[in-house]
Amino acid sequence: MKTTHDPAMKAFQDYYPENVSHCYGCGSKNQHGHRIKTFWDGEESVTWFTPEPHHTAIPGFVYGGLIASLIDCHGTGTAAAAMYRSEGRAMDTLPPFRFVTGALHVDFLKPTPMGALEIRGRIKEIKGRKVVVESTVLANGVATARGEVVALQMPDSFGA
Repeated sequence: MKTTHDPAMKAFQDYYPENVSHCYGCGSKNQHGHRIKTFWDGEESVTWFTPEPHHTAIPGFVYGGLIASLIDCHGTGTAAAAMYRSEGRAMDTLPPFRFVTGALHVDFLKPTPMGALEIRGRIKEIKGRKVVVESTVLANGVATARGEVVALQMPDSFGA
């Protein structure tokens, strides 16, 4: 399922405070990172990412570590947006929600071909400062990996 978003719409990651926007996967301040952008698509979150040639595992296929990092950062971004949504708050309200990875599990279902990827997430659980997000990586509409992120709300002392 390929959907598009309004280009004027801000991604979850666009709301991250500057002092915690350096993550390799999702930080806008990391010039060498993936800089993924995640949006709501109904009850699911969605990120689109196109691997570069240096993300190759073997010719024609994506490196598994990239897949894991996409699931990871998609999950933590989705966790933040889900927490705002669960509290009925806009994402630009204070205090900000930022999450770190408490656990990451990835199942590789089949080799992921190079080309545009779609990562879709669903909230499995919100409990206190913990959000569990299930994500699926799709290449050409075919699921190639599934993962689960246990995201933990970042302590206030991080990034201070």
